[in-house]
Amino acid sequence: MKAILHADREWGIGKNNGLMFKIPADMKFFKNTTTGNVVVMGSNTLKSFPGGNPLKDRVNIVLHPGGEKRGDCIVVQSVEELFAEIKKYPPEKVFVIGGMMMYKTLLPYCDEVLVTKVDAVGGADAYFENLDLNKNFKLIYESPTEQTNGYDIKFTTYKNNSVLKY
Repeated sequence: MKAILHADREWGIGKNNGLMFKIPADMKFFKNTTTGNVVVMGSNTLKSFPGGNPLKDRVNIVLHPGGEKRGDCIVVQSVEELFAEIKKYPPEKVFVIGGMMMYKTLLPYCDEVLVTKVDAVGGADAYFENLDLNKNFKLIYESPTEQTNGYDIKFTTYKNNSVLKY
């Protein structure tokens, strides 16, 4: 399983249940990386999408305790049920896409984290763990800086050297 996100200089990942920046290159990377795969999210992330609808061309799994079953995505009630569901798919096809609590809960189980680093401060109210300070994670890839929509960004990949099994 992998996590995918964008983070500002302070590892902020969101504000008011939405993204802090409009970065077309990041959106394209996210879409290209996750299309045809499995995306795992919490209920607030699903609510943040247009119309509260799941992402197209992906299997959408939503952890929503007490949430009603839906025909357009898989709703699970607990972390145990979530793990049972994601075991049905190859781990390299499963991407955690938010929000903050889902990242926090599932980070130890992710073998890689794909972070688009934005060289700005977005006034976040939701944060991701600073992987540069986590001894279990190592930066294994960093793209050259590119400018998009007025922001300097880098695509990075962190490897978890102490992955937990689910």
